[in-house]
Amino acid sequence: MPARSPLALFIALALFPASRSSAQATAASDAPLPGSIVLSVDATDLRHRIFSVHEEIPVTAGSARIYYPQWLPGNHGPRGPIDQLGGLTFSVGGTVLPWRRDPLDMYSFLLEVPAGADTLVADFQFLSPLDSNQGRIVVTPEILGLQWNAVILYPAGHAATAVMVKPSLRLPEGWQFGSALDVASQAGARTQFKPVNLDMLIDSPLLAGKYFKRFDLDPTGKRPVHLDVAADQASELDAKPELLAEHRQLVQQAYKLYGSQHYAHYDFLLSISDRYAGIGLEHKQSSEDGVDPGYLIDPKSSADRDLLPHEFTHSWNGKFRRGADLATTYFNTPMQDSLLWVYEGQTQYWGNVLAVRSGLRTAEQARDGLALVAAAYDNREGRTWRNLADTTNQPIISARRPQGWRSWQRSEDYYSEGELIWLDADTLVREKSGGRKSLDDFARAFFGVEDGRVETLPYVFDDVVAALNAVQPYDWAGFLHDRVEGKRAQAPLDGLARAGWKLVYTDQPNAVSVAAEKERKSTDFTYSLGLSLGKDLSLGDVLWNGPAFKAGLAASMTLVAVNGMAASSDALQDAITAAAKSGAPIVLLVNNLDHIDSVRIDYRGGLRYPHLERIAGAPDRLAAIHAARK
Repeated sequence: MPARSPLALFIALALFPASRSSAQATAASDAPLPGSIVLSVDATDLRHRIFSVHEEIPVTAGSARIYYPQWLPGNHGPRGPIDQLGGLTFSVGGTVLPWRRDPLDMYSFLLEVPAGADTLVADFQFLSPLDSNQGRIVVTPEILGLQWNAVILYPAGHAATAVMVKPSLRLPEGWQFGSALDVASQAGARTQFKPVNLDMLIDSPLLAGKYFKRFDLDPTGKRPVHLDVAADQASELDAKPELLAEHRQLVQQAYKLYGSQHYAHYDFLLSISDRYAGIGLEHKQSSEDGVDPGYLIDPKSSADRDLLPHEFTHSWNGKFRRGADLATTYFNTPMQDSLLWVYEGQTQYWGNVLAVRSGLRTAEQARDGLALVAAAYDNREGRTWRNLADTTNQPIISARRPQGWRSWQRSEDYYSEGELIWLDADTLVREKSGGRKSLDDFARAFFGVEDGRVETLPYVFDDVVAALNAVQPYDWAGFLHDRVEGKRAQAPLDGLARAGWKLVYTDQPNAVSVAAEKERKSTDFTYSLGLSLGKDLSLGDVLWNGPAFKAGLAASMTLVAVNGMAASSDALQDAITAAAKSGAPIVLLVNNLDHIDSVRIDYRGGLRYPHLERIAGAPDRLAAIHAARK
């Protein structure tokens, strides 16, 4: 067939069926894509924060559908940053080809490849956010993070594991980086990585920095584990030996828990910054972890000490073993999140347990955190109309936007309510086995199989039940169905009681809540008035059916005065304490969209903050759970 003229190509493209959505596109095949995608990224434009991309894609003549990744592992939803792609051109042999977007799938580009062509060239930019209201900041003058899904296009018709990519990257002069990718060669500021399939490439982000340092967390291990750190200041890299020791202990405690490793080498990609956006995102052989300054140099800092244990746990739970409806063949197939209460819920459980076992957190800090979780779900009225299973859809429903009435709407509760469910399961196994078995045995049997395997091993609900029954026979199907699919006002606190502890409230905040208030620059009155107060005196979360709610208050209002005096968090705290003694109502002035309203709150219960208290005579199973493994 003779080559078509540009006009003929445009006409052919215009006639491309408009009704064919990505769901109707050519099904992905395990057959390898002929040849490899050659991907070149230039990340040197720090001032504009722009990544320039040149790509060579193997193709055949005829109608082509080119994808930009949409459904991203770890994001649990269709969150590929398509809005930040710019300047897209396709060409063959230097001739620019017309293209159009599929009107039913914004992540698909449709075009006609002329006869005789075998390589499609794509040039475009990833216009990374300049402000946090545009998305996550991934480039600063000192740090940049590259998520490969943001800078790659790929042809439809092949599974992600069947598409090979030869990636390369140019960084600013003198910068260093960390990644799970293996280096083939380096020439100046340009790095050529070894060929890798698309699935592994997208799951292997890169962190680079002007101030960068690598720490070995498992010097004698058979599979290296590194802490790759980029920071705003060089001084942030002077890690305290005791903090490094705790991170090394994290690796060892994880090995004792799971008994396996599912990576060739593992890299914690840790950014320490108040400019580069924080993150916690799991990948097969690495994780992206963003923390505030002081993390490695201030042993007294307790913030974010559970982040790395959580993301490391995902190497086993979520990346290696994954719910079957999340284990899709390519990145433009819709995912389903039905088993996130295992993927994230049990990871939340083990992340907090490993934080204590490694020394990153004290047992008291862990109990304080657990008290906050227990109180949150014991006061979440949305549990009466929406079960936990439905919250697994939240990343798709809301794209993780803030909510006006979180205690009623419910958010991604499968994380922390899931943690309570797995505490319940752990203590039940311990009780019924007389202390001979625990959820540790489940973790090793379920997540610890096939040591060395990196490829995902999917599972379904019945697999979880069977593994639990192999550890301790019980009606685990009924147990999980009840807690995941049931609706009730009370939180699942049976595991807390079985662990030997109960939720109580006192007039003093616990240490973890104090640290959280400091970090968020807010003051929490959730379990007294039923609201939180920001630094600017704006109302944060208002508890559904709490005293503030019943008085007519809502989030985004601004507190103006308390009992006739200028408002402050201290004034409100004093008013709550005084009302408990006098019995008089608390009178507030609030600014409600430029309307000044007077509000009376009849609350006399005093200040209330959650804590855990030992149940007299009950065995302390929580201490046994938190004890480091020998």
